[in-house]
Amino acid sequence: MKLHINGDMVEVPDTITTVSGLLEHFELNNKVVMVERNEDILDKETLSETKVEDGDKLEIVQFVGGG
Repeated sequence: MKLHINGDMVEVPDTITTVSGLLEHFELNNKVVMVERNEDILDKETLSETKVEDGDKLEIVQFVGGG
């Protein structure tokens, strides 16, 4: 499956069916992230229910602490 992630075309396994599965694939499931799918900002509680489909446009922002 091909997805637009943060402006890049990325191919991921077809076994990934949800946003939470996508985050797990990229080892971001234990990080604090904000996800936008097709210009809709997703609630953290819906990531496991939100489907990803071929051609979806996703923006994934990871928060990094520092000082």
